[in-house]
Amino acid sequence: MRIAYLFGSLTRGGTETLMLDVFRHAPEHGLDAIGVYRKTGEYEQDFLNSGIPMFKLTPGDGKLNYLLSLRKLLLNNQVDIVHAQQPIDAFYAFFACLGTKIKVMLTLHGYDFNDNKASKFILKYIISRTDRNIFVSKSQLDFYVKRFKLNPVKQRVVYNGISFSKIKDVFDKKAIDELQGEQNIKKELNLSPDTLLLSSVGNFIPVRDQMTLCRFANLLKKQGVDFQLLLIGKRLDFVASQYDDCVSYCRENDLLNHISFLGMRTDVPQILAQSDAFVYATDYDTFGIAVAEAMATGIPVFVNDWEVMSEITVYGKYATLYKTKDERDLVKKFMLFLKHKNDYISKAQLAQQFVRETYNIESHISNLMQQYEF
Repeated sequence: MRIAYLFGSLTRGGTETLMLDVFRHAPEHGLDAIGVYRKTGEYEQDFLNSGIPMFKLTPGDGKLNYLLSLRKLLLNNQVDIVHAQQPIDAFYAFFACLGTKIKVMLTLHGYDFNDNKASKFILKYIISRTDRNIFVSKSQLDFYVKRFKLNPVKQRVVYNGISFSKIKDVFDKKAIDELQGEQNIKKELNLSPDTLLLSSVGNFIPVRDQMTLCRFANLLKKQGVDFQLLLIGKRLDFVASQYDDCVSYCRENDLLNHISFLGMRTDVPQILAQSDAFVYATDYDTFGIAVAEAMATGIPVFVNDWEVMSEITVYGKYATLYKTKDERDLVKKFMLFLKHKNDYISKAQLAQQFVRETYNIESHISNLMQQYEF
């Protein structure tokens, strides 16, 4: 059985990172796959080097020509199932595969809250016409089933997976000692060895809420805590205000000595392993792979009580939940962490074990392959 995975662009995002890990581990699981993408991106060379055949097809102005080219590619490569990672690609695949025996599947990696009218129309049209839809959390599945009155039989949950070979383990002394040289983030930022290091990972897009973290940092500064908050993630032109507003707030409240805007980094696992804690704020994440990676590292995690985060942390058993958009509640719980660090570190150890057993890439691929059985 051959699966064709359809992508938009190969940028460095959560979906692309997940699928790159899937491609790299595909051979050992017997997953026969090809990749088809419309646009380039930072991950293009990584995908080309993954060992999975990749094909670039660009729609341009001729959508009909694109559909015919896609159809020809799928048939020539004897594809059995097309698995799209975006509604628009499932939409294209649906029409390209008409009259064939090729089945069309769609994974919904997000919500449609900020979609434009055209995107909402495409989603509404295609979500009930696919052969199967995959969701990355039960909360997300329940939302879409209710919203679009979907047939529950065709809807499945497959939790995201992480390749732990790239994740550092804070309880592995040898691995951590190796970070004390050139990769030491405190040295890079000229911080004191005693400064408390907090990190958060995620591009500045509407799904996230970095402003709550900035307000949290302002309250933490007033408590007299020596800390540095590292905000790792890109500023994107189409939502530039989300980043710019955070920078302006930090400037107005004299926080730029306590918050570092690091942009996109390729050494996130190393930074997480050197952090004392991970803080996160979301408006409507569907899984929160950055949160899971932080838990897998073994550091204490603080995340707001958005229903998906409650789900993946087993309702706060493996992370500290604070009230959404309530920086005062976050500060209150963070100060308890500073007073009882050992208790939180013990909780982080349990969380690490749970995440590595539950959200590993091997389980993800295995669960994914089960969904290809019709």
